[in-house]
Amino acid sequence: MDGPLGLRKVGSYASVADAGDELDLSRLLEKPPPKLSIERQRSFEERSLSELSISVRALDAAAYDHGMFSPGMRSSGFDTPASSARNSFEPHPMVAEAWEALRRSLVYLRGQPVGTIAAYDHASEEILNYDQVFVRDFVPSALAFLMNGEPEIVKNFLLKTLHLQGWEKKVDRFKLGEGVMPASFKVLHDPIRKTDTLIADFGASAIGRVAPVDSGFWWIILLRAYTKSTGDLSLAETPECQKGMRLILALCLSEGFDTFPTLLCADGCSMIDRRMGIYGYPIEIQALFFMALRCALSMLKHDAEGKEFVERIVKRLHALSYHMRSYFWLDFQQLNDIYRWKTEEYSHTAVNKFNVIPDSIPDWVFDFMPTRGGYFIGNVSPARMDFRWFCLGNCVAILSSLATPEQAMAIMDLIEARWEEIVGEMPLKVAYPAIESHEWRIVTGCDPKNTRWSYHNGGSWPVLLWLLTAACIKTGRPQIARRAIELAESRLLKDGWPEYYDGKLGRYIGKQARKFQTWSIAGYLVAKMMLEDPSHLGMISLEEDKAMKPLIKRSTSWTC
Repeated sequence: MDGPLGLRKVGSYASVADAGDELDLSRLLEKPPPKLSIERQRSFEERSLSELSISVRALDAAAYDHGMFSPGMRSSGFDTPASSARNSFEPHPMVAEAWEALRRSLVYLRGQPVGTIAAYDHASEEILNYDQVFVRDFVPSALAFLMNGEPEIVKNFLLKTLHLQGWEKKVDRFKLGEGVMPASFKVLHDPIRKTDTLIADFGASAIGRVAPVDSGFWWIILLRAYTKSTGDLSLAETPECQKGMRLILALCLSEGFDTFPTLLCADGCSMIDRRMGIYGYPIEIQALFFMALRCALSMLKHDAEGKEFVERIVKRLHALSYHMRSYFWLDFQQLNDIYRWKTEEYSHTAVNKFNVIPDSIPDWVFDFMPTRGGYFIGNVSPARMDFRWFCLGNCVAILSSLATPEQAMAIMDLIEARWEEIVGEMPLKVAYPAIESHEWRIVTGCDPKNTRWSYHNGGSWPVLLWLLTAACIKTGRPQIARRAIELAESRLLKDGWPEYYDGKLGRYIGKQARKFQTWSIAGYLVAKMMLEDPSHLGMISLEEDKAMKPLIKRSTSWTC
C-alpha cells in the first residue's frame, strides 16, 4: 500500500513470485527472506559501519545547522534495515511528481516489476533504445525503491539479469565471455498469445558495438546494496548468485600481458558510451572495479571455489589501491612535480615511470587546479595522462574508499573551489573541460552528439546528484549536496526531467536530451532521501580498509 507522495508503507519484505522463468530461479523469488538477528546482519559487514569517520549524529547536527532537517525528525542507525524516518519529513513538492514519474517507468514481466525503462518520453519521435531497461540506469531507481522499502523490484531485477548472464552471447559470430552482463534488456508483450519475452543486448546493438564493462560491476554493487538494505543474506548466498559473481570476477581478474593492476577498457564501455578518448584505463571503470571487488569480497562464500577468488581479490585490491592513489592522483604539488619531470628515464629509478612529456600538460589544468584540493585524473597509460575531471569516477572513489580520507576531502575542496566549472547552473558536469575544435574531430571522430559542452563532452547530468550527495554525506559536507539539489529543484520538474543539459554552465536543455529520463528522476529522489536519512549511505558506501597499504608520501611515490 502506498502512502502520500508515493512513499510506501512497509509491513514486510514479501517477494513477488515468478512462476514462468525459463531458468529455475523461481524458487528464489517465492522464498520470503528469513528473519535475521542483528548479529547475523552485522556479520555481513566487513566492519561496523558505526566506525565511519562521519557518524549519523554528526551528520544530523551538521544538517540542523544548515536547516536541512525538519524539527522532530529522527535518523535511524546504519544497521537499521528500513528507515524509520522515512515519512517524518516535509518533502519538496516535486518529490511526489518524481515518484509518480518513476512508477510510470516500471517494466513488468509476467506481472512482476523487473526494472525501469531509460526514458518515458512520448514526445520524442525516435524511441531508439530508451524503452529498454539498462543495468547502469536502473541502479539509482533500485536505490530509490530500496530506500522506500520496496526491495522486491530490486530482487526481481537482480535475478532476471543473472538469468540473462547465462545466455550464450555472440556478436558477429564471436562469443563473449561467460561473465558478461547485458547492457540492457527489453520485455516484448504479445497480447494475443499472452506471453512475455525477454530480449537482451550484450553490445551487438550498441553504438560502436562494444560490450558494457561496467554492467557486471554495477550488478555486484547493487546486490550488496540489496543485502545491506534488507538484511537478507539468502539471495547473495544462493549458488546462482555466487556463480554469477565468480563469472564476473573471472573476466576482470584474468591474467594477461598487462603490467598494471588497472583494467584495460575500450571507448564506449561505460556510462560514456561513445568515443570520447577514454580508451585505456578510465577512472570510472577503475573506481567501479575497485568497489565491485570490495563488495564481492564481503559476499563471496569461503568455500572451495570462493576462497580462490577471495585470495585473488585481496592481492588485486592492494595493488590497485597503490597504483591509483600513486599515479592517478593529482593536486597542486603533484602537478608542479609533473611540470618539472625529465623524460627518457630507464630502470627502477625512473621518476617519470610512464614517460609523460611535460609539454603535453594542457594549459587549462594550471588554472583549474586550486592550491587546496585534488582529484583522480581520467586516465594514465604510457606517454599519456588524461587530466580531465570525471565526476562518476571521483565520487565512486570516495564511496568505495579507493580515495583515502585525505584525498576524499581534497576532492570535496576541489568541487567547492571550482563550483562554477563542475556544477554551474545545473548539476553536474560528467566531464570537464569539453573537447573542442580539431581535438574534438580527432578524439571523438567528429561525433555530432558529443559536440562541446553537450552530452558526454562536458554536458551536465542530473543523475550524478545522488553520487555527489552520497560523497558529501560520507565526507561530512552535506551542505554541498543541498546547494546542488536546490539548483536542480529550480528547473528539473519544470523542464520535464531531461536526460542532460548543455552549455558551459549547464544552462540549456540538451539538444538531443530525452524528457522524463528515469535516472534523472531517480537520482533526485535518492539524493533527497539520503539527505533526509543519512543512514541510507550504508547501502552504497564502504569504509576504509585499514589493511590496505597507505598512500606513500609524494616525495617517494614515483620512485618506489
